[in-house]
Amino acid sequence: MHLITKLEFKKKTTEIKETKPKSMRTVQILKSYFQVNTWAWSLGRSCVFAATDATGTTTGSCNTLRYLRKSFFPKHQDLQFAGLLNPLDSPHHMRIDEKSEYREGVVVERPRKPQKGSFVNCGMRKDVQIDRQLQPGLRVTVRLHKNENPESKALKGTVVPPHAPRTVSGLYWGYTVRLASCLSAVFTECPFKDGYDLSIGTSERGSNVDNVTLPTFKNLLVVFGGLQGLEASVDVDENLSFTDPSVLFHHYLNTCPGQGSRTIRTEEAILITLSALRPKIDMAVRNSASTS
Repeated sequence: MHLITKLEFKKKTTEIKETKPKSMRTVQILKSYFQVNTWAWSLGRSCVFAATDATGTTTGSCNTLRYLRKSFFPKHQDLQFAGLLNPLDSPHHMRIDEKSEYREGVVVERPRKPQKGSFVNCGMRKDVQIDRQLQPGLRVTVRLHKNENPESKALKGTVVPPHAPRTVSGLYWGYTVRLASCLSAVFTECPFKDGYDLSIGTSERGSNVDNVTLPTFKNLLVVFGGLQGLEASVDVDENLSFTDPSVLFHHYLNTCPGQGSRTIRTEEAILITLSALRPKIDMAVRNSASTS
C-alpha cells in the first residue's frame, strides 16, 4: 500500500503507481512504446490502455488535475496541443469551490511550525494543512476535515492512500499509467497476481463480435492495433516467435463487421469496440455477481 503517489515525468517515461483495490472496479491506463501505434483498454475489475509514447503522455496529462499539471508535466512537444482536448471532467476534477470529502494536491514549499504538518495545494482558495511533514513536490490524496472554520487561514486534512476515495467511498478517481517496453510485456508485467484472465484482441480479421459471449472475469484486457494492425506489434517484439497475434488472446474479434472504409482510426475503434462490448461485459459482471 502506497501512502503517497509521486509522479515523475521524463521525456520518454511516465509512471504512476497505485495499489489495486480489493472489490472496486479500477481504471488503469497502460502506455506502451511499441514503435507502432498500439492501444489496449479493459473494463471490469481492471481497465488498461496501451498506446504510443506521445499518446500515453497526453492521456496521463489529461487525467491530472489542471492545477497539478505544471508541477508534474513540464513543457514538452508531446503536450503542445493537449490544451485543445476536451477536459475529462471526472469526479476527481474538482472546481475551486466544490465541496468534496477528498482532494488531490501537491505539497508546497511554505514555512511551517515544527510538528504542525505540511501545506498542500488542493486547488482551493486556501491551502490545506495536513497531519504529516512531507517533502515539497509530492502528490498526495487528502481527506478534508468537516466543519472547518471558514475564517481560518488554512483548511485541515489528513493524508490517505490514493485508492481511498474509490475503496472507502466508492468514487471514481481516475486511472493510473504503466509502461511496457513491448507487446509481450503487456502480459508478462501485468500488475495483478493472477494476470489477465480474459484478453481480447481486435482486428478486421477477427471473429464477429456479435457472436461472442464473454465468460466471467476478474481482469479483462482489450488490445487495439494501429493502422498496420496488431501484426506490426508482434513483428517488432523480439520476445515473440510467432507472427499470428490471435494466439495471444482468448478472443480475437472484429468489432466493426462490414466496415465501409479501408481503415479505422484507433481513437474511433476504441469507441466502437467499447460500445459493442459493453452489454457483453455487463452480462459477464452480472453473472459473476449472481454466482458469488
